[in-house]
Amino acid sequence: MTVALNGTRFPARMPKPRRNAPSVPLDDALFAVKQRKPVPHEFVLDAIAPLSPTTRPMFGCLAIYVKDKIVLILRNKEKRDQTADNGVWLATTEEHHRSLRQEFPNMRSIKVLRKKVTGWQVLPADAEDFEETALHACELVLAGDPRIGKVPGARRPSRSGTKKAHMNKPHPK
Repeated sequence: MTVALNGTRFPARMPKPRRNAPSVPLDDALFAVKQRKPVPHEFVLDAIAPLSPTTRPMFGCLAIYVKDKIVLILRNKEKRDQTADNGVWLATTEEHHRSLRQEFPNMRSIKVLRKKVTGWQVLPADAEDFEETALHACELVLAGDPRIGKVPGARRPSRSGTKKAHMNKPHPK
């Protein structure tokens, strides 16, 4: 078979069949889908489901947002030296600690944050009444209690971003 181009005849080449299989065998482990971590204390999400919460990973935990506010973080680390702050973290402010402590006697500041007092407070998972207190916190979230929930601040630019911005500023003459 020939093909004519501008009056000149050329032999036509048949296209080579393409192989669907890769020439190098692929390691299945490279393409395996990473298993998601199980949701810690999933009953909390079930309890506030009527609010249609959204979740995002944060600090190796699961942050729960309702509308524009972060309200809770669910934490269940399994390493022995990291279990002290497992439980439900409440997003609150220091001004609400006293009134919340009346409702949650086991509530305390989060040790991993390395501050004596933090806005974040934890309902520890190792407390005997953990599920009961966590569900009570969910009731407060459902009721829109202003003591629980924070609107996250704008993200700070990375250090490299601030250096670049600083370097691009015009110098005064």
